[in-house]
Amino acid sequence: MTNANASVFDGLLVDHVEFYVHDTAVAAAQFEISYGFESYGISAPGPAESAAPIHSVALGKNQIRLVLTSAQGADHPAAAYVAQHGDGVANIALTTRDAGEAFTEAVRRGAAPVAEPAERDGLVTASIRGFGDVIHTFVQRPADGDVRALPGFSPIPRTGARFDSGLGEIDHFAICLEAGQLTPTVEFYEKVLDFQMIFEERIVVGSQAMDSKVVQSRSGAVTLTLIEPDTSLQPGQIDGFLKNHGGAGVQHIAFTADSIVKSVRLLKSQGVSFLSTPDAYYRLLSVDLAKYSVPEMKEMDILVDEDHDGQLFQIFTSSVHPKRTFFMEVIERMGARTFGSGNIKALYEAVERQRAEVGA
Repeated sequence: MTNANASVFDGLLVDHVEFYVHDTAVAAAQFEISYGFESYGISAPGPAESAAPIHSVALGKNQIRLVLTSAQGADHPAAAYVAQHGDGVANIALTTRDAGEAFTEAVRRGAAPVAEPAERDGLVTASIRGFGDVIHTFVQRPADGDVRALPGFSPIPRTGARFDSGLGEIDHFAICLEAGQLTPTVEFYEKVLDFQMIFEERIVVGSQAMDSKVVQSRSGAVTLTLIEPDTSLQPGQIDGFLKNHGGAGVQHIAFTADSIVKSVRLLKSQGVSFLSTPDAYYRLLSVDLAKYSVPEMKEMDILVDEDHDGQLFQIFTSSVHPKRTFFMEVIERMGARTFGSGNIKALYEAVERQRAEVGA
């Protein structure tokens, strides 16, 4: 008997994240050296482009899979993207059981089509527009296939990661939207991809404010934190992102860690810089810690918060993007399923301090 509540969007997973970058070699080296990722694939020219240079690299760690793509000509979509935004997330690809059906249903529900379903190297892909210049590519994989395989990519010899960062998978994406686009974007994901809103928050810091809503796939494996500025108040970091990025986009990606203290210590040893936390944060901390000590957290500048289901520990990197837009997060969950109101405010304040230091 067919389940009346079944959806083609059941079981969605983050398949991979594609960045458009100015230089794939430079970007790949940054992830390899700083985060302990390992490159495992390169794009192979198609039959009609045998003389074309390689322009994409696939790399990752555990369940984190990234693709770095640079334009090899002015007509490649990466060229316009990088010219407007600089390096950044251009495609959040989603694993689905049937890419063709997912594409057809999403378009029927109002999604803008980008690429029709196509099969190559045993994989079926199709793409729709998401938010800003970011698209979603549905990826249909054979049941017994390599989860890292991508159409047009060839494997490269494994050399091993430089170090074990302890990072496991993508927890969520934080997305900055133009004022007035928060509700329509939530409705888009609810209507088109069967996401559900699981959390909302308004953060006020001094004379600035932002509104945030979190949407999540039916599987619970794809989570988007959507943020818009309150333009009736003074401009802040979200306004700054939108201005410097040139519109809506991914502000940060959160990677999970089995031990955030261990991972952050390792990442710092590789040169990753994190946002600092004022000593007062730890003096006023009233959470009964489930795992780490206050001195450990203070040493690493780690934040803690909790909800009804447990605790979460997180920290945010300083942005090294030339436009001070994109950065990373490391998060460890101990039961908590939301994001912690206190930590969101602490992040807002920390980013504002960094903006002030660099004169942004």
